[in-house]
Amino acid sequence: MNIAIDGPAGAGKSTVAQQVAGKLGYLYIDTGSMYRALAWAVHHYEIPVDNEEEVSRLLEKNTIRLERDQGEQRVFWNDTDVTRLIRTPEVSEYASIVASYPAVREQMLVLQRKMAQRGNVVMDGRDIGTHVLPDAEVKIFLTASIQERARRRWSELRAKGNDPQLSDMEKEIAERDHRDMNREVAPLRQAEDAVLVDTTGISIEQVVDRILQICYRTGESQL
Repeated sequence: MNIAIDGPAGAGKSTVAQQVAGKLGYLYIDTGSMYRALAWAVHHYEIPVDNEEEVSRLLEKNTIRLERDQGEQRVFWNDTDVTRLIRTPEVSEYASIVASYPAVREQMLVLQRKMAQRGNVVMDGRDIGTHVLPDAEVKIFLTASIQERARRRWSELRAKGNDPQLSDMEKEIAERDHRDMNREVAPLRQAEDAVLVDTTGISIEQVVDRILQICYRTGESQL
């Protein structure tokens, strides 16, 4: 079974998807980290982020790899472990930009579908149920208020020693939502057959349990 979990930035997709995959014994594929890895490389090698051709060429000539290590997903750009390096505000900003490029998304699409062919997977992103895995047996669309998502991102950055302003987080998330929903290729939207799950004010455990119930019902209906 393929499980697609989509939603805007800060909705809790990665955390929820990892836990769902762990409880089901499925492979977890974090597509957002793939775009972040590319964004890190663009920033690291000082590639003009507004030049789609150069960004696409950079992806074409290098390798992004996801590996599991003691229950944690690790992200590699070629042989460099960038797992921690891709979780900065600068990389987040760049990731939203490079993800809007059709040439980049087409290359990522091929990589992601190859990963899904390995078997049972949980894949999260912004266009999984609508574009990458349109035939996924289970589709979830996670969301939360901008204020809630900004608070989560603010807390994450504070825990890492940064000192962001909550108002800045709200502005950045609102701007990213706008870009993601209005990009030319595979914009962020809820698939018609996806189940909407609003995570505002509820725990990760409650969200995971609800998605697992949907998966179990779907699995039983296929027997």
